[in-house]
Amino acid sequence: MNILVTGSNGFVGRNLVENLKNLRDGKDRTRPELKIDEIYEYDTKNTEAELDQFCSDCDFVFNLAGVNRPKDQAEFMQGNFGFASTLLDTLKKHQNTCPVMLSSSIQATLIGRYDSEYGRSKKAGEDLFFRYAEETGVKVLVYRFPNLFGKWCRPNYNSAVATFCHNIANDLPITVSDPSVELELLYIDDLVVEMLDALEEREHRCEFDGTTAVPTDEGRYCAVPMTHRVTLGEIVGLLHIFHNQPQTLIMPEIPANSFAKKLYSTYLSYLPKEKIAFPLKMNTDARGSFTELLKTENCGQFSVNILKPGITKGQHWHNSKWEFFIVVSGHGLIQEREIGSDEVLEFEVSGDKIEAVHMLPGYTHNIINLSETENLVTVMWANEQFDTHKPDTFGESVFEHISLI
Repeated sequence: MNILVTGSNGFVGRNLVENLKNLRDGKDRTRPELKIDEIYEYDTKNTEAELDQFCSDCDFVFNLAGVNRPKDQAEFMQGNFGFASTLLDTLKKHQNTCPVMLSSSIQATLIGRYDSEYGRSKKAGEDLFFRYAEETGVKVLVYRFPNLFGKWCRPNYNSAVATFCHNIANDLPITVSDPSVELELLYIDDLVVEMLDALEEREHRCEFDGTTAVPTDEGRYCAVPMTHRVTLGEIVGLLHIFHNQPQTLIMPEIPANSFAKKLYSTYLSYLPKEKIAFPLKMNTDARGSFTELLKTENCGQFSVNILKPGITKGQHWHNSKWEFFIVVSGHGLIQEREIGSDEVLEFEVSGDKIEAVHMLPGYTHNIINLSETENLVTVMWANEQFDTHKPDTFGESVFEHISLI
């Protein structure tokens, strides 16, 4: 299959093209039935002759080309409707009846209520595509996209999310006139999944009730089934939590497919080079070091402990807190004893055979570096963040109070 992507250097085009390349090159094997031969990338740098060749050879067209912020309002119609007309005429010239997708906008639904040249140009493109389908019998897929966000979206252009992510990541000011304003947002990776579904003739059809896409198998339009409705205040609040994470080490809850998860991925893509790496506070003494790595709101925290040769650490117990000790380098011994008992449980551990050892509630425990030359490196997880006001940590040697009789 040969695929033509117009607007290939834009936000959507770039994400789509790179994922098409992954499929073509065998890096993405999640769609074994989808065989991609050529990917024709068309953008402003290309010539009319190249468009002519691409239209002659393609088996599917993603028409993502368009104008979002022209110097003159008249350029909306020329760039959106005008190019769509040129594209369809070129396909007709070559009698190419391959499916054609059009990226329209939710603003096309507002004609008559809130007119804009951008919305008018998008609606004109839709009407053109539907007439083309009626005249030729070609399958057309018209998508009305809401606000888009994700990696590679241009900030300070036409995306509030991209602007907020970029500015907050770079410690630049943002302006939010009304935090209660709600946006419908579509994540770029969800959009790309839908585009690939469309290639496999599994597009999601809909009709529109105002600006709302209503799923229906016989719908005239198409839509990505997953969008997110969030307020500007919610977006900015999450971004500030992400921004402060190097200082707090706190990772908020990020459920699967949640807006927060997708926003965090987007935010990270705007980090400047000097913020990609950040220092952690190492608590060091003669025994080695202890460093907190990551804290979560409801699932505890991760730390790393480095123990010098021959050193013992721990010798304490907890009422309710439990932990995992995972030795990743070196050779050590973990000992545990239930409070009030004489039985000592021993676990020899090594970075050559990584395993997780529970530190049980009600058991005093320690960890010993058995090596004479090598540091012992242990990744530790505790089920709750350390609370200085209620540490739930009580000193007692594993061998204290053991009966010698």
